Amino acid sequence: MKQSQKTDFSTLLGPSLAIFAIALAVALENEEPVSLLNLPSLILVLGGTLGATMTAYPLKTFLLLPSIIWQGFKYENIEPDKHIKLMMKLADRIRKDGPLALETEIKYIDDVFTRNAISLIVDGFPPEQLLQTLENDTAMTAQRHLTGIAILNKMASFSPAMGMIGTVVGLIGVMSNLSDPSQLGPSVAVAFLTTLYGALLSNLVFNPLSNKLKHKSDEEIFIRELITEGILAIQESENPRIVQQKMEAYLRPAQRTY
Repeated sequence: MKQSQKTDFSTLLGPSLAIFAIALAVALENEEPVSLLNLPSLILVLGGTLGATMTAYPLKTFLLLPSIIWQGFKYENIEPDKHIKLMMKLADRIRKDGPLALETEIKYIDDVFTRNAISLIVDGFPPEQLLQTLENDTAMTAQRHLTGIAILNKMASFSPAMGMIGTVVGLIGVMSNLSDPSQLGPSVAVAFLTTLYGALLSNLVFNPLSNKLKHKSDEEIFIRELITEGILAIQESENPRIVQQKMEAYLRPAQRTY
């Protein structure tokens, strides 16, 4: 029961839409949108944010950042109905042929969590131990997800501060060179771009990615809890219809078949 993965284009379309709206607003004010581009300011904010994040976490944890961000670009269709149908099939098989008959079904199951759970049933784990094992697995998975979410939240808090630091650095340069008043306005404008970049990175990149990963984590934990309910039911040799009703209790009323 492998969950299909696709590219989540909203991760790119969302920030792109926001940036387009900002550029359009600037253009409507008869200003050039390119005036908002300043590479040194971006380097200062992004580099400072990465440096602060590296300081906040062990190196091995910080190096997970690329894979954490990549998770925000993947979309998984959880399809709870497919898991329910699989459990009904396994429930029917175990009622007819006993727990050992499930061993032949394991190789056809792509979902790792489900496959491991079925293996525990075949190995004769008692219900209490089976439940504890599955709950521990789910809890550790949630904990790993929280690490990535926490890193992005930390970056979201660091980037505005780095933007302010960049602005202060820029203003120091401006105040140290007041001999040419005509350059004062443009120099101050460039100095404030770091504040803008810090706010944009926080509110268009890091915070939204953190929220998306939290949503994906909640969906995966939900599916695992759904599967756990089905596993415990088929271990007790419940009627497939009972297994279905127990699992569909986790779904919204509109998604149920009864």
